[in-house]
Amino acid sequence: MEKRARIKLSLEDGTVYYGKAFGSETPSAGEVVFNTAMTGYPESLTDPSYRGQILCLTYPLVGNYGAPAKSEENSLYKFYESSSIHIKGLIVSDYSFDYSHWNASESLDEWLRRNNVPGVYGIDTRALTRKIRERGVMLGKLEPEDTDIPFFDPNGLNLVEEVSTRKIKTYGSGKYKILLVDCGVKYNILRSLLKHDVTIIRVPWNHDFNKEEYDGLFLTNGPGNPKMCDITINNIRKSFDKDIPIFGICLGNQLMALASGADTYKLKYGHRSHNQPVMELSSGRAYITSQNHGYAVNNDTLEKEWEPLFINLNDNTNEGMKHKRKPFFSVQFHPEASGGPTDTAYLFNMFLEEIRKFRM
Repeated sequence: MEKRARIKLSLEDGTVYYGKAFGSETPSAGEVVFNTAMTGYPESLTDPSYRGQILCLTYPLVGNYGAPAKSEENSLYKFYESSSIHIKGLIVSDYSFDYSHWNASESLDEWLRRNNVPGVYGIDTRALTRKIRERGVMLGKLEPEDTDIPFFDPNGLNLVEEVSTRKIKTYGSGKYKILLVDCGVKYNILRSLLKHDVTIIRVPWNHDFNKEEYDGLFLTNGPGNPKMCDITINNIRKSFDKDIPIFGICLGNQLMALASGADTYKLKYGHRSHNQPVMELSSGRAYITSQNHGYAVNNDTLEKEWEPLFINLNDNTNEGMKHKRKPFFSVQFHPEASGGPTDTAYLFNMFLEEIRKFRM
């Protein structure tokens, strides 16, 4: 095993952790968040919702199955959630230098190096996670010992603009036309929709989609503060005058809320895991969901035409909303979760059923 450089993780409260480097040894700064999932680090690292963040994985051993090959299906990488890594850095307790998987093409270390993303192992991730849970999300930086860079707050940027598509793209050739507003779409959302008889028109976050003809409007996930997307919010508000079905996921839930007149706020440490329990208020049924967001909708600010659809059973925060009369609904979690769970994948069927009714 080659000798690894010492690297430090500094938090804005003055706390410093020391570990060993893997991946790139480039210094990096961002917002430190944690994820409690046991698997799925290739999906997490390529999730646009992590843009600008230093990710701490709480599962003890990471890297044991390497990084998957970049095979394509429907012009999308099959085993990734976007075409590139979006995190600013990776923190793990123990890094596995040996990897084995039928689909691995390189190690996690090699993958991070190629993408100029630093990683650190040998840090007490349980202690770090506890600190974040008690104090809240903090800014942090990963640096070799002889380096000193400033902290950086990604929430001051329009991160959605950074991750959205730059041009209009079309997927599929089905009967129903879905206009997808790309605020940082995860590929598995596209895959989930393409299982149905649809044509997807993927447009940039600031595209005026009200000039287009479509059978359903889809609002995707994405990173950062939803209030930075004022252009998208205004376009969504205009779409409410129609009866065309709307489905939003994650950031899409927050954008729909803001367009309807409700408010959003920053969570203390966000929801980022594959095991968040939510309850559907109409049925009382509970589901286990995958989540990745740092902001939430304030249920107390929903207008009279809207009502909560799901709530989080850990902290009672909003997990979705729906219009009382029109076919508009959204969820804060990820029903397309990759990898898993897929307990709420039925929501895509609900959306398509609303589109079929609209077209009748």
